[in-house]
This record gives sequence, structure tokens and C-alpha cells, in this order.
Amino acid sequence: MGVAAQIEALRTAGWAKFSADAHLEAWAAHVAPIAAALSQNPEYRADWLRHGGTWFAGVNILANDAQGRVEQGLALGGAFVDCLTALHGPMSLDRGQISVTYPGYPAFDGQESAAAHRYRVNRAAAHVDGLLAIGPERRRFVHEPHQYVLGIPLGKSNAEASPLVIWEGSHSLIRAAFKSVLDSLPVAQWGSVDLTEVYHKARKDCFDRCPRKSILAQPGECYVLHRLALHGIAPWETGAQAPPEGRIVAYFRPQTQGNLNDWLNGEY
Repeated sequence: MGVAAQIEALRTAGWAKFSADAHLEAWAAHVAPIAAALSQNPEYRADWLRHGGTWFAGVNILANDAQGRVEQGLALGGAFVDCLTALHGPMSLDRGQISVTYPGYPAFDGQESAAAHRYRVNRAAAHVDGLLAIGPERRRFVHEPHQYVLGIPLGKSNAEASPLVIWEGSHSLIRAAFKSVLDSLPVAQWGSVDLTEVYHKARKDCFDRCPRKSILAQPGECYVLHRLALHGIAPWETGAQAPPEGRIVAYFRPQTQGNLNDWLNGEY
């Protein structure tokens, strides 16, 4: 599938998967042991271990540069870089997240409510990245307007090992809902607008109208999600297969200065 077709998949379905690439496989082989070591770092585990020890969130702990190099390794390259460069210009990555799921995810440990845990189990804790829950009442505001979400698997796993799931086409419903509130306001005010109610309604519409798809990829493959796509992590199921260090995925969610308008009104 060429760059134009991948861009069309992002525009219509809200996600695109990129086939195995030797360069990306080499990148993943270099980064995998580094990521595994980070996930076992006691300081990071104290900060990022969640749900009874079944998920290591690892936000922004990978010390990559803007092109994806880690410890003098390769820059990221391949068809997905061509696609993202065509859409957003030269790669300018944030520090990567190292997300690790373990057998039993999500265990209930009392750190979230029973209702929130049910939502995590039944709906994969589905969310739109960058829409942060603020304060004790968890009101939703757009504080991190990402360009896209890039996921790169660092180990082999199967469909039962907590794959990423997406509600296909959800980005279109979410965009329309947010535009109904934000279009009449100056972009400079968007970050202070409480989107909680419109977000919850739009999320329910997505559950009712959009098919849930599991995205399975192996080292050398990767996937890109639309920045407004509703997505989450499925529970760990019987028959799951993953490395002893867990199912590890590196995620990147770059954002640039002045990106807020493109977050809602970009060309795709």
C-alpha cells in the first residue's frame, strides 16, 4: 500500500498499519532490550506501574531524539515516515512512551473506582489522547493536541495479549462533536473549554456506531492512529503469548507549537 493509500486509510478509517520493514525491524531489535530495562527500573516502576502490577505506563521515558534515534541507534525510517512526513513535515518526535502489559491486565487494585475498572475491562478504557482529565471531578480539556499516535511493537505477541483496539471511524464523530463546541470560539480559548459532556456523548455514539477493531502488529511493523481516534488496550486473555518481559510497545505522540488548530481542522 502506497503513501496515498495509507493517508486515505487515516482519513477514512482513522488508522493505518504499515507492513514489515527491515529497517524498522532493526530499530525495534536495538530498542527492545533498552525498553525492557527501563520497564524494570525501580524508580520508573514506582512512578508508572498500574493496575496491580499488570501495566507499566512508562510515559515519555525513552530517551530518543527527534528522528527516533536511541543510544546512537538508527533513526526511524520506512513507508510510515514517508507518510507522516507528507502530512506533517520532517519527523519531530517527542520522547517515546514504553507501554508494557503483563498477564492479568487489568487487575483491580482499588486505585480506580469499580465503575472505571468495568469500563477498562469492557471498553478497553477507550479514550482520545490529549484530552486530559483535570481535577477531582476529572473534567476534560484539550491540553495535548497531538499530531498523531505512532505505535511500534518491540516484541512478538498474539491477539490475546492485550492488543490495541480502535473504534474505526470514531475520529470523524469526535471531530464533529468538538467542532460543534469549538468552531465558534477563537483557537486561543480552546484549551480552557470544558469538553466533558460533549466528549462523553460522542464517545457513546462511537460505541454505538463504530466497529471495534483489534490492531495486531509484530516487530518490523507499525501503525498510526488519527489523533482524534477513540482507542484503548484490551484485557489480557487466556491463550495470550508474549515475551517474558511483557507485551512492549513504543508510542510516540508529537505535537508542535501552534498545533491546536490542526488538531481539529487538519487536512485529514
